[in-house]
Amino acid sequence: MAQIFESLVIRHTHRLPSPEGSAGEGTVAARQFDAVLASVGFKLSAELLERLSGLSEAAVLHTARRTLRVVREMVGDHVQHNAYFIDFPANVPDTEEFWMRCVAEALGDKTSRGSYPRQLTRGAENLLSLPAYGRYQHTYQEMLAAQDELIASAGDRITVLHLGRDLEDELDDLYLALAGSTTPLNEDDLRDLKILAQHRALGPRPEAIPVREIRAVINEARLNVGADLLLDTVTDVLRLACALSGGDVTLQEPTRFRTLPRPLRRGLLAGLDAVVAANPASLADVHAHRERFKRLGERLHPHEYPQWPHAADVFAVARGEKKARSLGSRIEELLDAADVLGAVKLLGSAPGRLFRALDLLLRVAADQEERDAVIAAASRAAPDVSGRVVLSVREHLHNRARESGRPRIFVNRRGRAWVTPDLRPPVPARDRDRLIAVLDAEIRRRLPAPGRLLLDPDVLDVALPLSGRATAAGLGVLPRGSVSPVDGEQLRFFVYWKETERRTDFDLSALMLRADYRTDSWLSYTSLRDVGGRHSGDITEAPDGASEFIELSLDRVRGTFIVPQVNIFAGEGFEEVEESFFGFMLRDREQKGRPFEPATVRMKSELRGVGRVALPLVFRRGDDGRWHAKWLHLYLRGVSEANRVERNQASVSMVVRALVEREQLTVRYLTGLMSDGTAPVEHRDGETLPDGPVTYIGLGRPQGLHPDSRVITLENLRDLIPG
Repeated sequence: MAQIFESLVIRHTHRLPSPEGSAGEGTVAARQFDAVLASVGFKLSAELLERLSGLSEAAVLHTARRTLRVVREMVGDHVQHNAYFIDFPANVPDTEEFWMRCVAEALGDKTSRGSYPRQLTRGAENLLSLPAYGRYQHTYQEMLAAQDELIASAGDRITVLHLGRDLEDELDDLYLALAGSTTPLNEDDLRDLKILAQHRALGPRPEAIPVREIRAVINEARLNVGADLLLDTVTDVLRLACALSGGDVTLQEPTRFRTLPRPLRRGLLAGLDAVVAANPASLADVHAHRERFKRLGERLHPHEYPQWPHAADVFAVARGEKKARSLGSRIEELLDAADVLGAVKLLGSAPGRLFRALDLLLRVAADQEERDAVIAAASRAAPDVSGRVVLSVREHLHNRARESGRPRIFVNRRGRAWVTPDLRPPVPARDRDRLIAVLDAEIRRRLPAPGRLLLDPDVLDVALPLSGRATAAGLGVLPRGSVSPVDGEQLRFFVYWKETERRTDFDLSALMLRADYRTDSWLSYTSLRDVGGRHSGDITEAPDGASEFIELSLDRVRGTFIVPQVNIFAGEGFEEVEESFFGFMLRDREQKGRPFEPATVRMKSELRGVGRVALPLVFRRGDDGRWHAKWLHLYLRGVSEANRVERNQASVSMVVRALVEREQLTVRYLTGLMSDGTAPVEHRDGETLPDGPVTYIGLGRPQGLHPDSRVITLENLRDLIPG
């Protein structure tokens, strides 16, 4: 278990809990450890190297073995990445030439010679039936022998591992950070929190747990050890019941409730009873999840527990036997009657609902008096609205300020995206600007005084992580909408997948678009070569895991956009396979090396979304010729089988345009409010760091910061979002 906990700390914080072991002369072993780490793009901080050097050689080697397993998995180097064409990217044939070669080899195969002429006479050939197609024709070791060694470059990625505190202290800090997050966590982080909560259920907890699904995970752990539950709505209890049944605590997917032991049923019913007794109006919340509450009641048997009558009322409302009018229905009735002022007054008791309705209220208001009332109500309610919602509305209004007619993109919690025309009437510009000023003032009020603010310029265009679900788990992954520079000559994508039970074929492709988002060309298994690009070859099954690659020479690419995508041609989905991930590497032309070189990996993200087409990010060439990446983390529905870049290019183009042209709130916006002209702001330039404590915000933690500094990096970027 200690190794699992240590892995959590390394992945989430890039800190190695203070290594334990007997004292000794571990200097040589520590430097060897550092050298091996460099081959996968990591290195030890000076402080950590010094700590390891004071331990025995055996202790250093023990630490090295455990740590290397973790970092190799972080970067995707824990599996073997073979390529169909053994010397990729060299000697990739034209597509038609390659297919004809496969047919010729099939015709020359005596064991199956008779069947292929018959197929050809019917005017069609199934590529999957060709013995040489879609399956590795060489071993991983043979592929390595055919490749030149990687030439190290100063531009290779280096991720520093820092020295942490004792493991228990690090676990406490990590648990409190995840549990107290002001934004929802992605599925991987939520799973990690569940592990920590089971270990820390009776320990310290954050002052506030604002995210409801996080509260459900913590309540599950607390209920199992008999601790008090953290409940204030009936929906909190429903989420807890979903957690106990192994279901979806976000309530986005249906949960099949299990038969629960009597102690757990009593805990849930007692919790429901206490919530309704304290606030009878909370019965109105049942309507939002009425069918779920009915199914839950069938499992909890509330009639067996007459001591909790308020809990029975919850299920009576769900069955329609007891009336409890919802806030939503009352608001809808007022708006149907054109009573905007009445709706605003009623929404004053639900600040979050008011903020989510601001756009609608401003659009349906009949005159300036009603719009003034909406803005006044928003100003009064702002201090009681979560920082995440305030920022989300601020971002929404910023994009509403732009000219209408642009496509409108919707993205659900699972990353599924769809686009529709924006047919809403505009929000009056004067009122929109007044409301934006109210929101800016509220966010500025909540931000802590940063003192001396030190910024890494590369972090300024990173989008604020208003939801952890807008960021996939992985290494070097930025939130959806972030923009980051791409500095390199050769851009190489990779995808890896391993099927669970049935034959699964993922296809890596890249769609090149012009400035007007029309298709220029593409690379895929149907187009192995194009100007500036090469595809590594199609792999059609992955019982032992498989990889595909695309390499592009950025100075030779036509068009303005490069859109890498992973299409599921056949078999299991992204959430069904045993493992799947995507990433990209940057290299100089002279570096050579294997198809997969961990030190050149800039990003590796898990593929775990609903849909049959994954769009991790898009690369865009600016007017100055430099390339930047904009992060998407999107999934399209696609079709059940045979998804191909040729078939989905129109839908991909629409989604890319909608997100590229949408502007996100970034770190630049928040740090501008944070400094507000009163705090000195410095941009980090080179290795020199201030002597005193600073608030440092960057992609990674530099070595040599004052120990009393507040440090915000990708690993804890959510800490920037005020509560």
